[in-house]
Amino acid sequence: MGTGNLTINLKGIANNWRILDTISSDHVETAAVVKADGYGLKAGRIARSLYEVGARVFFVAAAEEAAAVRQTIGDNATICVFSGHMSGDTEMIHDLHLVPMLNSFDQLTRHVESLPSHPFGIQLDTGMNRLGMKAVEWNAVRDTVVSLKPWLVMSHLACADEPENLMNQRQLEVFKDMTDGFGLRRSLAATGGILLGPEYHFDLTRPGIGLYGGAPFVDANPVMHLSLPVIQIHQLIAGETVGYGGSWTASAPARIATIAAGYADGLLRSISKTGRVWHDNIACPIVGRISMDLIGVDITHLEENPDALDILSNYQTVDQLAESANTIGYEILTSIGSRYARRYVHQ
Repeated sequence: MGTGNLTINLKGIANNWRILDTISSDHVETAAVVKADGYGLKAGRIARSLYEVGARVFFVAAAEEAAAVRQTIGDNATICVFSGHMSGDTEMIHDLHLVPMLNSFDQLTRHVESLPSHPFGIQLDTGMNRLGMKAVEWNAVRDTVVSLKPWLVMSHLACADEPENLMNQRQLEVFKDMTDGFGLRRSLAATGGILLGPEYHFDLTRPGIGLYGGAPFVDANPVMHLSLPVIQIHQLIAGETVGYGGSWTASAPARIATIAAGYADGLLRSISKTGRVWHDNIACPIVGRISMDLIGVDITHLEENPDALDILSNYQTVDQLAESANTIGYEILTSIGSRYARRYVHQ
């Protein structure tokens, strides 16, 4: 096969959800974030596996993302939309039974006028300045919103992956100031917030990256294995170069494998300088520039010529690969290309 093999462990994802679910109290419901097509791993497949182990609330970024989720989990679960009730979304929100997290007075007006009896949630801005009503706007509509019985009131932490960051406590205090005493169902914590402790959990948590094996959930089960086939092996003499621009030069005789993947498959060019792939437990450095479809790898130190090399495995997590690209695991996950042969397993 001329493309990489991506194995996705659905049981691992389900187990990560279970672990995060047990961290909070029994009265706290654990949802699942499957936006960006399940962080690049296919939202429908992920949602089905999580539904089977008990998840009944799912979050997507936009209403359009909800169709694949609703199709696989049926009507006995709630799908919430972070971006709220956007212009043109009314029919989809109604037909797919979505719960938009309304972010502004304009969205609140649009929702109440177009779908007056349809469930909705509210998102509050507690300091991230990204989505949600600020305190002034919330105070102006709060009594009306409370009377309409929102399904959920939520906010989002900006620095939850940094436990010592004082921003976490400030946002917690702002959220409580804005919502205490009104009998509202509340949510503040995603993966990082869950790990900060019970005072951040409220009534519902929303794990995302932790489900897929990413930081800051260091105890997560690995959920992906990406193996890339070797197309060709070259014997180089000292002084020969590899790839566009001749950016890597052999200082001694070398054996270079060309593997079938590149930036068209989500492997960022910034991985070129420090990235590694693996043959079993042996690291092999990437050499030269990553191109659209191909990557050069120095395998001089291997005793045998491999048929394939692994770029995601038990020896290299998505966050370790991200570090070599000077980015975050989220970007690596959501950049995963469509050319890989995908295999979903329950192991």
